[in-house]
Amino acid sequence: MEQDGDSNTVKSRLSGFLWHGGSAYDAWFSCASNQVAQVLLTLPYSFSQLGMLSGILFQLFYGLMGSWTAYLISILYVEYRTRKEREKADFRNHVIQWFEVLDGLLGRHWRNVGLAFNCTFLLFGSVIQLIACASNIYYINDKLDKRTWTYIFGACCATTVFIPSFHNYRIWSFLGLVMTTYTAWYLAIASLIHGQVDGVKHSGPTKMVLYFTGATNILYTFGGHAVTVEIMHAMWRPQKFKAIYLLATLYVLTLTLPSAASVYWAFGDQLLTHSNALSLLPRTAFRDAAVVLMLVHQFITFGFACTPLYFVWEKLIGLHNCRSLCKRAAARLPVVVPIWFLAIVFPFFGPINSAVGSLLVSFTVYIIPALAHMITFRSATARENAVEPPPRLVGQWTGTFLINAFVVAWVLVVGFGFGGWASITNFVHQIDTFGLFTKCYQCPPPPLPPLPFPGGGLSNITAPFGGGAGLPPAVAPSPAHFLHHHRHHGHGLLN
Repeated sequence: MEQDGDSNTVKSRLSGFLWHGGSAYDAWFSCASNQVAQVLLTLPYSFSQLGMLSGILFQLFYGLMGSWTAYLISILYVEYRTRKEREKADFRNHVIQWFEVLDGLLGRHWRNVGLAFNCTFLLFGSVIQLIACASNIYYINDKLDKRTWTYIFGACCATTVFIPSFHNYRIWSFLGLVMTTYTAWYLAIASLIHGQVDGVKHSGPTKMVLYFTGATNILYTFGGHAVTVEIMHAMWRPQKFKAIYLLATLYVLTLTLPSAASVYWAFGDQLLTHSNALSLLPRTAFRDAAVVLMLVHQFITFGFACTPLYFVWEKLIGLHNCRSLCKRAAARLPVVVPIWFLAIVFPFFGPINSAVGSLLVSFTVYIIPALAHMITFRSATARENAVEPPPRLVGQWTGTFLINAFVVAWVLVVGFGFGGWASITNFVHQIDTFGLFTKCYQCPPPPLPPLPFPGGGLSNITAPFGGGAGLPPAVAPSPAHFLHHHRHHGHGLLN
């Protein structure tokens, strides 16, 4: 009996070590792992639209801005929770979410706006992870088209319904960050070893629509803190969160800057028609390993984006406090269905990031938190009784107000205004070029079928101006034949 007791104790400790996380380190791993996933593969594409200098500057600028608004969200969470706990509220079986913070501090209208933007962003964030899974696996197994892979990975990602909360992402967050780190440095080193392609050009930026499309993809990259409140609530001491997102961002920049700059240096303007950086690197065991690791990481990030949606759905149907994991898992499954469907309708890996960044991320994690902080502490009484007053480093309340006003103005004009126009223009172009439900977005077309010689027989076209010595010239395909073939196989210029 003593041996059985010791065995159970060891199992319990191992389970707690791998499964139950709530420390500041767990929060850091969750933030860093969630912040950059599939978007790592599209940042070189953004560099080709922005140019090298603008790409680097936008990463630094939006990284700092994202850290600031994550800090604001953490302050509002602590303020809300402290007020509720003074009223004897019990959160032991309840996960606080961002819309509830807005409701408690600013009222139901703010709650409704926050809920709409947050849920829509997380919905499309999950869609993007699913699209990325299909896009990546195609580069190591092209026997199935990307739409079929989307069906398969949709079923695989549905298993995230069995992960109860962010407490249980400890080992997954750690592994996810290791996988992202490997992929980022693989992209950088493999591009430098490959060297520049013949005739490489770095012409970006060339068009305003491309420039702001690339900028909003970077806005999306550092706007991954829509799950900040849920991560904080999973912490044993949420007050420690204030600087965690900034530290996570600094680490992420060590991954995104070298990888994006190296790939763009090596391939230049070719990236304009290859939104997934892995598609340009030669197939090796290292590239296959990067693909597999990113697939696993996208599964983890899918869970990060979907778990808050699961919570909202559980609260809506009255199962949030249910103790049965199986009942909660079964109740969560309907949330996955629309995500699966939208990933099949809009498989535009790359352009969809910019559209989501400009229309949803701009409000969800930049404008709304800044405005909410300004209005919550607009009165002198609220500022005097604040649980966490601003530090002197930013100029206390006056400096905080000015920074918030700048964030709102910048993101509203540049992110939502110009970025929305550019990303929607590009997104509509994808629909016009490839159509909805496209079977294999940006897949290389198979060889053209053999065409008949004028005198009969068949021959493959082996040269642009005819056959070999002693052979009659090959008949070139008509423009109509070429365009039909090009469109049908989902291959064409992005912009």
